[in-house]
Amino acid sequence: SSAIRVGNVLYLSGQIGNLPGTRQLVDTGVVKQTQQTLENIKAVLTYAGSSLERVFKCTVFLVNIADFDKMNSVYTTYFPKDPPARSTVAGSGLALGAKVEIECLATVGG
Repeated sequence: SSAIRVGNVLYLSGQIGNLPGTRQLVDTGVVKQTQQTLENIKAVLTYAGSSLERVFKCTVFLVNIADFDKMNSVYTTYFPKDPPARSTVAGSGLALGAKVEIECLATVGG
């Protein structure tokens, strides 16, 4: 599942920078992959009746922690005001060879 709703909280599965409906990454760089990842998150949130403004926690997984500044330069444009709490960790590998994966929690409903 892309997201599961429990009460008024959406638990989003980790998203990577693949082109919607494919297993193809948008680009080999962390900047474009971060942008596509956040667009994918935005689409899941919209479909589930929520939005980026309702995200309250994100976890970012990076293959290389040295990519933090590049990822953050994109991430902050999607959360320009009152950004959600965030954890960032580095791992040894992500699905499809992605450089970044992001999972989020958001509120939904009234």
